Amino acid sequence: MTIPHLCLLIVVVLPFPWIMLAKLSKRYDNGAPRTYLAGLEGWRARAYAAHQNAWEALAMFTAAIVAAGQAGGANPWINWLAITFVIVRVLHGVLYVANLASLRSLVWFVGVACVVSMFFVSVS
Repeated sequence: MTIPHLCLLIVVVLPFPWIMLAKLSKRYDNGAPRTYLAGLEGWRARAYAAHQNAWEALAMFTAAIVAAGQAGGANPWINWLAITFVIVRVLHGVLYVANLASLRSLVWFVGVACVVSMFFVSVS
C-alpha cells in the first residue's frame, strides 16, 4: 500500500470518531438517531458537524489521490501533501469540537491547499 493510499484509508475512517463522540450520551436513541443528532448542542453538535465535514473532505481528497495515481503518483510531494492533509483533517476535527472557529477555518484552508496542490504536482 502506498503512502497516498494509506492516507486515503485514514481519511475514509476519519468521520467515525467524530460521530461516535457526538453520540456519546445516555440520551442517545438508536431508534431515532437523526432526531437525536438534530437536537444536539455544544461540543456534541460540533462533533457531529466535524463528522459531516469529514465526509465532505473525503470526496475532494479522493479525487486528488485518483488524479495523482493516474499521473504516475511516484512524486514524493504527493506523499507529503497527503500526509499533511491527514494531519490537518485530524486537527480540523479537534478544533471543531474545541470551538476554535478561526483556527479551524485556517486549518481547513491548508487542507484545501494540499488537495489543490496535489493536482498541480501530479501533472508536473
